[in-house]
Amino acid sequence: MMDALIMLFSFLKSGLKNQTELALENLALRQQLTILKRNRPHVRLKKGDRIFWACLSHFWQNWRESLILVKPETVVQWHRRGFAIYWTRLSKHHAGRQSTSKEFRDLVRKMADANPTWGSPRIHGELLKLGIKISERTVARLMPKKRNPPSQTWRTFLDNHVSDLVSIDFFVV
Repeated sequence: MMDALIMLFSFLKSGLKNQTELALENLALRQQLTILKRNRPHVRLKKGDRIFWACLSHFWQNWRESLILVKPETVVQWHRRGFAIYWTRLSKHHAGRQSTSKEFRDLVRKMADANPTWGSPRIHGELLKLGIKISERTVARLMPKKRNPPSQTWRTFLDNHVSDLVSIDFFVV
């Protein structure tokens, strides 16, 4: 008797819903039925099933009423996890070349310090002889920059050589 009243009440309630609401509810129930048929002894949801419920929860407000297989909080958790995975993948750095290892950087610096007359072509050649494949451009980038002492200004030059200068030195004869 109670089951008949529940079915009558749900039938009357479904008559008040619009077509889109009924179609979404039908889709949700059919998807759960497919899951139950696919997994007879134990209910196991695949990745596609989780994505389906996460998307459905995003587009349909009353999705909780039709959900039978899992708790609504679980679907919300799937949605949040998918959102976190999406932004994690988006923010990771994928482009560009691989960075050179610390051993190679240290070796190039050590070779450049030990042989100050060698340039990047020579160090690159020596590394190739050792079996280390690295480009000459990378070797040049890894070599320590040699700073020349700043040259003196004209004013300093004139102050240092004022006793040796003759005014004729500045005119074209």
